[in-house]
Amino acid sequence: MTDEQAVEIFKALSNQTRVNILQMLKNPNVHFGTQAHIVKEEGFEGGICVSDIRSKTGISQSTTSQYLAILQQSGLLETKRIGQWTYYRRNEETIRQFEQYIRERL
Repeated sequence: MTDEQAVEIFKALSNQTRVNILQMLKNPNVHFGTQAHIVKEEGFEGGICVSDIRSKTGISQSTTSQYLAILQQSGLLETKRIGQWTYYRRNEETIRQFEQYIRERL
């Protein structure tokens, strides 16, 4: 991970609601329950629909979308469109790389 990538992650984590979203997505079944529209064959286990994330955070649809975009652009989230829904889940590989970056570089 480069310093520039780490800085983007730090920026994404500089907002409590975005941190809360990542924390909720760590255990999606606990925080959101079963996702009715996601099919195992789609290969996106743990993905949560934007509307469910918005409901849980209590913020507007536009702010939710903006926050999810920031987390995705930083590499902390990955997305998949399935039918009419867009699902988000944590990008565990990027999170591992960020942990390693902090351990080794800071």
